[in-house]
Amino acid sequence: MKLFKCQHCAQLLLFENTACEKCGHALGYLPDAFVLTALEPETEPMWRTLAKPARKVRYCDNAQYDLCNWLIDEADENKLCRACRHNHLVPDLSLADNLRRWSKIEQAKHRLFYTLTRFGLPLETRAENPTHGLVFDFLADAPDARQKVMTGHDEGLITIALAEADEAEREQRRLKMGEPYRTLLGHMRHEIGHHYWDILVRDGGKLEACRAVFGDDSRDYNEALQEHYTKGAPAGWQENFISAYATTHPWEDFAETWAHYLHIVDTLGTGTAFGLRIHPPIDKANELEAKLDFDPYDTTDVQILVDAWIPLVFSVNSLNRSMGQPDLYPFVLTNGVIAKLQFICDLLHDK
Repeated sequence: MKLFKCQHCAQLLLFENTACEKCGHALGYLPDAFVLTALEPETEPMWRTLAKPARKVRYCDNAQYDLCNWLIDEADENKLCRACRHNHLVPDLSLADNLRRWSKIEQAKHRLFYTLTRFGLPLETRAENPTHGLVFDFLADAPDARQKVMTGHDEGLITIALAEADEAEREQRRLKMGEPYRTLLGHMRHEIGHHYWDILVRDGGKLEACRAVFGDDSRDYNEALQEHYTKGAPAGWQENFISAYATTHPWEDFAETWAHYLHIVDTLGTGTAFGLRIHPPIDKANELEAKLDFDPYDTTDVQILVDAWIPLVFSVNSLNRSMGQPDLYPFVLTNGVIAKLQFICDLLHDK
């Protein structure tokens, strides 16, 4: 994720900012330019961007709920921005806490869309592609709590359980599932991996190449899932899989690896934006040295990403432990996993 600065006063800004704390200018994100721009008011509801070239824009309709700062060009007839127009079912805002939950979900989803647009991935809505357009349902559990919403994907429809926006509930589910990591952004990146498997692999002529790396996806998915929950991951799974859940089925292995590739690229991008360098004085062999001075989105060699990622993760995990927090990234990148990450990288750059 990039760092941004105000075009009026040069104050450093974050992706979600809606107003500059220094000069007070309204802010909005231009998804086609990857720029957070300061704004000057025009005739309501229009604004003029201070980012050049100047243009007239308006906010996404979801700005009224204070959960979206993305902008729409004057000539665009859509009322929702490039991220929000993929929403299908949103929470009932007449119910207490639903706006708070939805806001957290949208923050994660907008960061996901930042990455998807950086890679130039196809983003058809359901109106543009009725059979496989990308659409999101944010669903609450039934009032009697007898049936919980399951986060998942089905032919372009991504369902996110609203309860996942509550940290305590998400942590409870993480512990129950025996997972080392569970976040809203992690869910988004995993489920979108299933969506792009359909588009880039199944429908993109890469099915056999993918099977050579991830295995035969024609295996019955429901049987594989039942076997995983009954027997658990096979012994020695860590050599070739990024997580225990990735062992369930080649589809899940692909989606897990896809999610981790996005974790790595976007976090390294943030490190580059901050000009980070890791060089511990005690490390005389320079085994933990890394200088984040490259754009990971443009990098086609995963080993370059890994060589920077391992020192960064080692240092950040150490900082987290100093604060009594769990490791930021509690995973190990083996040669088998790195080969799978390279497949994802090639897929994204060869599309």
